[in-house]
Amino acid sequence: MKVVRVVGYNQNLQLDEAPEPKVTSPLDVIVKIGAAGVCRTDIHILEGQWAEKSGVKLPYTIGHENAGWIHALGDAVTNLTVGDKVILHPLVTCGLCRACRSGDDVHCEASQFPGIDSDGGYAEYLKTTARSVIKLDPSLEPADVAALADAGLTAYHAVAKAAKLLRPGEWVVMIGAGGLGHIGIQVLKAISPASLIVIDQNADALALAKQLGADHTIQPSKDEAFVKQVLDLTGGKGAEAVIDFVAEGGSTATGVKMVRRAGNYYVVGYGENINIPTIDIISTEINFVGNLVGSYNDLAELMVLAAQGKVKLHTSKYKLEDFQKAIDDLGAGKVRGRAILVP
Repeated sequence: MKVVRVVGYNQNLQLDEAPEPKVTSPLDVIVKIGAAGVCRTDIHILEGQWAEKSGVKLPYTIGHENAGWIHALGDAVTNLTVGDKVILHPLVTCGLCRACRSGDDVHCEASQFPGIDSDGGYAEYLKTTARSVIKLDPSLEPADVAALADAGLTAYHAVAKAAKLLRPGEWVVMIGAGGLGHIGIQVLKAISPASLIVIDQNADALALAKQLGADHTIQPSKDEAFVKQVLDLTGGKGAEAVIDFVAEGGSTATGVKMVRRAGNYYVVGYGENINIPTIDIISTEINFVGNLVGSYNDLAELMVLAAQGKVKLHTSKYKLEDFQKAIDDLGAGKVRGRAILVP
């Protein structure tokens, strides 16, 4: 089968041939990949940012946002049949540790992360387990939802945390309306009554944010005058929640200025350190909340919203062989929404 591999850091990916994965355990599932999302994390992997953390041995197949059709099943899998359309939770989890038994499988003590620390979905076939597979509603196709497996799931996870605490009349600021942000906007409008302000440098991204339901959009200025715009909109108090899908270029230091007293700052993007005087944290009782990818149950809930038409991916599709153009376009900021590889 065709695979796209990391062969060295700070080098281009390489198209290779590899054996198809086989069922070796009762709960194994082999998926014929219908679409694989191209994530900014893939660029960070190529830059070597994940090398030490993942411990992966090169070469290996990249790609952690995957959907497709069931190709083969272990003999203990009873809830799936060959040909089913599915989306894959990005983690392969054990089901036995305390985190898994609590439904917090993103913190599984014995997980694998295909595309990060093992072979992923920039390929024609991928091996996972029955614990990681969610059947798609008949109205959904793999290419329409693949990137929801990580980008959508991460956005949903952060927004759902915030939504549990938000009430009518309260405010949310989202920083970034790109690949994750455009999903986060839709999720927030679907599950929360709070009013939403979206901030992005790109005018096209803001136009899309408005179409998706943002109540207000702001293009930031270097003098931080947009902070005053947020404060004016929120009656001088700031937002109950700021969800930062960027976390670079000074967004965190600026974003904190838009959080009200005892509010929450949700960090989703990564790229810079948070440098806030501790006296400012203590005196205002603001909270910083980290967000990784969401759980299996989060993804199942997100698929319900997708089937209801409340969350839709905006995608640019590329053939698997055009992987380098997809990576280059993403790095150059030419992709609105998410880039998708289709084998």
